[in-house]
Amino acid sequence: MKVLIIIPAYNEQDNIVNTIHDISSTLETCDYLVINDCSTDNTATILDENHFNHIDLPVNLGLSGAVQAGYKYAYINGYDCAVQFDGDGQHEAKFIPEMIEKIENGADIVIGSRFLNKKKDLSLRMIGSRILTFLIKVKTHKTITDPTSGMRMLNRKMLFDYAYTMNRDPEPDTLVLQFRHNAKIEEIQVSMKPRLSGASMYNQLWPSAKYMISMILSIIFLA
Repeated sequence: MKVLIIIPAYNEQDNIVNTIHDISSTLETCDYLVINDCSTDNTATILDENHFNHIDLPVNLGLSGAVQAGYKYAYINGYDCAVQFDGDGQHEAKFIPEMIEKIENGADIVIGSRFLNKKKDLSLRMIGSRILTFLIKVKTHKTITDPTSGMRMLNRKMLFDYAYTMNRDPEPDTLVLQFRHNAKIEEIQVSMKPRLSGASMYNQLWPSAKYMISMILSIIFLA
């Protein structure tokens, strides 16, 4: 099976080398591609100097646009599946073979879940995740334990959908949409490491609140 690891990167100069080394030292049969989303730090220089496989976007597209660019690349170049893999070093490549196995056994989407076999804490962020899990359950009668996980693998059909037909982000609301189209969505248990450098938008109050509001409204009224 031909697999592409898509690594969206914006200002990841302190993390991208460790991320690539984790992939290279763990997986020998998977390709990777860094999508440099017009980083303003030294990310582009580091990618060039280390001869890492990458493309430089001409304009900043944001996370969803960078990931979609990766999906299009994967589909055009004949990959059977592709996995989104954060450039900040939180995801671990050792879990990718299990995700591939799920795809080979018929899954359309495989999510790396932090909570499949573990309970969520009661932090504000995890309360939001619990709400999304509940809403997905109400709308689809399916349980997704970690709907905000950024570690997702798509088979070739899903690559085409997300790259060309939906024009929607790979977010919790589109899981509802795919469930309604009879997609087979599975989860595996993963662990994620602390971010070594930089800040996630989900740790910032207003961006996090805005994201949650948009997801809740979309699941209820659009998806």
